[in-house]
Amino acid sequence: MKLSSWLFFTCIPTLALAQQPTQPAQTPIQRALRNATIVQQGEVVTLANAIQTALAQNYQIKITQTQQQIAAYNNTLGNAGFLPVLSGNLTNNNSNQHIRQSYLIQTTQPTDLPGVISKNTTASVNLNWNIFNGFATFYVLDQLKELVRISEVNTRANIEGTLASVATGYYNVVRQLQRLLAVRQALDISQYRLDLAKTNFEVGSFSKVDYLTAQVDYNVDSASLIGQQLALSNAKILLNTLLVRDPTTEFAVQDTIIVRSNLVLEQLRESLLSNNPLLAAAVLNRKVADLNIKLAEAQQYPTVNLLSGYAYTAVNNQAGGTSILATARNNGLTYGIQASVPIFNGFNLRRQKQVATANALNAEYQTNNQRVQLELALNQTFQQYRTNLQLLSLEVQNYKITTQNVDIAYDRYRLGTLTAVGFRDVQRNLLDAQLRLIDAEYNAKTAEIELLRLSSTITQELGRQQ
Repeated sequence: MKLSSWLFFTCIPTLALAQQPTQPAQTPIQRALRNATIVQQGEVVTLANAIQTALAQNYQIKITQTQQQIAAYNNTLGNAGFLPVLSGNLTNNNSNQHIRQSYLIQTTQPTDLPGVISKNTTASVNLNWNIFNGFATFYVLDQLKELVRISEVNTRANIEGTLASVATGYYNVVRQLQRLLAVRQALDISQYRLDLAKTNFEVGSFSKVDYLTAQVDYNVDSASLIGQQLALSNAKILLNTLLVRDPTTEFAVQDTIIVRSNLVLEQLRESLLSNNPLLAAAVLNRKVADLNIKLAEAQQYPTVNLLSGYAYTAVNNQAGGTSILATARNNGLTYGIQASVPIFNGFNLRRQKQVATANALNAEYQTNNQRVQLELALNQTFQQYRTNLQLLSLEVQNYKITTQNVDIAYDRYRLGTLTAVGFRDVQRNLLDAQLRLIDAEYNAKTAEIELLRLSSTITQELGRQQ
């Protein structure tokens, strides 16, 4: 559907001002319908294209996807503490000494040994394996799994939020484009009125006041056109930013907004309670908090570790002597079990359990509050959705009426039975009706998009609509 005809397709006027029997004159509405057009620059971007680009380029989505990947990396048996810790150690000590020794026994000659080299090398492999810690490793592993799920729903929430922002931004561009067309059509009518006022002033039918008033109104509409062009430019900049590309990129959009009118509140609520990622994240955070209670309780149990190691020691001492070890080679296996029982640590175990219990209770409150807030948002948005649908239907009727009024008013103005002020009022009513109709359609669409986001069906629904 072309932008030049969208606003007037429902009510092409039948009233014609006949100047000649064989060639009826065009009314202002017919002239605007014929002449008021907008040429869009750049490639055509559909909503599906915009969504695909945003999903591939949006940095916030990439951040949450990376966080999800990190959570997956952390979800291992080793990070939970199930696997043993094996470490290797190597120590090599060397010395170069000048040994000078004298003795109390006179018969023993003093010792003077320069450059005495000593070497002491120790190599070992040690194993430490926790085989019991009050089942804390199992709770940690469960927590890591829940953190992966939390990162997944956070990513989904970010994707759905981005889809809603892109769709709203896209339809805002369409809205501003339609408003621009309405303002341009109003300007075209003002031009038609100005031409008529000038002609009649020159032949003496209209006063100069009427001519000057028409000129002022034309200038006002010209200023409105400039302001609306800025609004359209800003809407395109915002959408380009959401698509992570040059904000000044020119593009064209499809010029229609199709509003669904069959959304059912109960179905949306059911989907919200079962699928909304924000609510799902709150529930998972509650599970993590419950596991923290179990981890605090696990510290009250004994800890048992299996210890083992193998060591090799080599000594090479050139000093020699009866009281100094010259060389040695030692190697062997060590093993054992280490157990520790918490007896008293200043009541910290009890404090940690109390804190974990309070955090779990707080997580439950947050889950319930999240559910209440989401249901509140759903009900309010649904009421806005239904109200905007009613307003949309009403504004369609208003637009049809004001369109007919402009034709009648222009005919009366041309014949001199309607003042310039009266005609201007009718013209402004037409423009106001057009803008209200456009806004009502856009508001209904944005409410629809928000309902789809809250119910977590936006990905499927937007894909189905494109």
